[in-house]
Amino acid sequence: MKILIESQYLPSVAYFTLIAHSDEVFIETNENFEKQSYRNRCEIIGPNKIQNLSIPVHHGGRKIPIKELIIDYKQKWSNNHWRAIQSAYGKAPFFDFYGDYFEQEIKADYTTLFKLNSSLLTLCLKLLKLKPSLNELSEYSKIPPVGVIDFRSQIHPKKSLDSLAWFQPKAYHQIFGKDFVPNMSILDLLFCMGPDAEQILYRSSVIIKNN
Repeated sequence: MKILIESQYLPSVAYFTLIAHSDEVFIETNENFEKQSYRNRCEIIGPNKIQNLSIPVHHGGRKIPIKELIIDYKQKWSNNHWRAIQSAYGKAPFFDFYGDYFEQEIKADYTTLFKLNSSLLTLCLKLLKLKPSLNELSEYSKIPPVGVIDFRSQIHPKKSLDSLAWFQPKAYHQIFGKDFVPNMSILDLLFCMGPDAEQILYRSSVIIKNN
């Protein structure tokens, strides 16, 4: 399957479920940044249930292509994010195996949001042992290339999981709470399940393949 999807910060399980079923992945690079989306935020489960982690960016209300969007480092977001992740997953079974890799990337001071997201995506794919072909589109188009399924903005904080007809989240053991909370950041799945995370992704969907 070939898919087109936007750049996201430490994307959700649904995002990686798509990638797990894809041979080729096109990342949208020329769209304008959309506020209140997963492009610069993710969700983790902490002691006080779901916690949103959001990266501050410089946009001033203007339309800026995602690839040009600058991260605002005047706000100490990277340290805050890492402390929140440590608090949420420090006692998770696989935190000691993967934590250092994520800390290094989150604190690396990448200039643009797109570069940070891309580096974290590469790290996650490596840890999940997923090897799709990754491509960046050279220009924006409302219509995706021939043979490519458009999933842009389908995984969105303002949309319910019920809108993702192809996503059937497989429950796994989480650190906090008695009830399973689906579709958290991939951090949740990796830190809780480790090498078994890949199989959870394959078992969490009903994918219709394109020709």
